[in-house]
Amino acid sequence: MNRPNSPGADDRVTLRVLVYSDDSGTRRQVLGALGERLHPDLPDLEFIEVATAPMVLAHLDDRSVDLAVLDGEAAPTGGMGLAKQIRDEYEPCPPLLVLIAREADRWLADWSRADATAMLPVDPLELPRTVVGLLR
Repeated sequence: MNRPNSPGADDRVTLRVLVYSDDSGTRRQVLGALGERLHPDLPDLEFIEVATAPMVLAHLDDRSVDLAVLDGEAAPTGGMGLAKQIRDEYEPCPPLLVLIAREADRWLADWSRADATAMLPVDPLELPRTVVGLLR
């Protein structure tokens, strides 16, 4: 957090939100639901769209992620397994939100040690509330 938008521009900051899904439609749903600014008390959002697990890890290695939204239905690497790997391997670890398609999958998201879950298809009211709670 608290990265300038561009060198020397001004004092504004952005929150970098990584959105992982192999489905571009799911990524679009997340970006559409979150928009550019979630809440007046939070900085603008900047999105990093990622379709593969290796790219997720590369961005985490750069320490350039303030929140990761991971698609639990992604293939070949699902967001729940990826969340567990991230939680086990990265310190500090950004907040992790896993998107799930079935209510019954919440126990798997708990196993993955995700900080929160949201349902697929994306609910444009639920997801922003959940994300605000994670970023505050």
